[in-house]
Amino acid sequence: MDKPVDVAQPATRVIAVADTEGCRDRQYSALSRFWELEEGSSCGTFTFRGYRPLNVSISTADGRPQTPTSPAEGHTGTAMAYQPSEMRIGLSVRTKLAEGLLTRGDPLRRDSLWFGYTQQSTWQVFNSDLSRPFRTTDHEPELMYAYPLDLSLPGGWRWRYAGLGLVHQSNGQSLPLSRSWNRVYLMGGVELDNRFAITARVWHRVHESAADDDNPDITNYLGHSEIIGTWNVDPVNTLRGTARGLIGGSGKGSVRLEWLRAIGDPAKSDLRFHVQLFHGYGDTLVDYNRKRTVLSVGLSLVDF
Repeated sequence: MDKPVDVAQPATRVIAVADTEGCRDRQYSALSRFWELEEGSSCGTFTFRGYRPLNVSISTADGRPQTPTSPAEGHTGTAMAYQPSEMRIGLSVRTKLAEGLLTRGDPLRRDSLWFGYTQQSTWQVFNSDLSRPFRTTDHEPELMYAYPLDLSLPGGWRWRYAGLGLVHQSNGQSLPLSRSWNRVYLMGGVELDNRFAITARVWHRVHESAADDDNPDITNYLGHSEIIGTWNVDPVNTLRGTARGLIGGSGKGSVRLEWLRAIGDPAKSDLRFHVQLFHGYGDTLVDYNRKRTVLSVGLSLVDF
């Protein structure tokens, strides 16, 4: 039997033989499994993987959704009698399109090119007066490239990957509710064994002509960055914080705090009880310039 591998020292995994499918083999770190950064943590191309958690939750906010507005001409909506409580449904999947593009000769590391799609919907399920409509549905296709790293940092931290991406986000609505934007971004992630991880993105908006721009001031509210910190308190409980807009954003942006608790054996089940508190701008794309506080409670299916 092979000697157990020290997950705090990724370089010692050279002789490790996976007992399960690579991206689910827990001898590799969370970031290595998520981005399939190593030969042994790869699940190959063109298989569906989780991206952001799939979730169903009930949410309540500090007030009714306000009438959507934008500085763009003809983009101010009509007041609707929406309720502050609604159901939220999130779908997010990805697939690896290619691997080994730049690391082809490396026997250990694997870079990768991914396509992802995320959809978030808010459903006024309690609002019988309006026939329970879907208030918003945001669509987010994304192309991502991740390059594996294994650089030692102070305090035992390791820089595990760097990359770049291109993302489009829109709500698929016609005027006056249409909202959309495109971004290019740089990304990276560091981790401290399997307890802590910090991932970050810094983006630049791809500008559109004035006639095509649904929301010319969106970066004033959502900024140019996103930083996510994750703490795996124990095998059952995970805490996560997300800060958007620390770079740019005119002092606006948002903060999201999350608690996920495993349902069943976390080594075998990806289902989590999920509590989330959001405060700031951009809760949904049509609300990009509205400050809201939203509490959500529900179930999430994490990376599968």
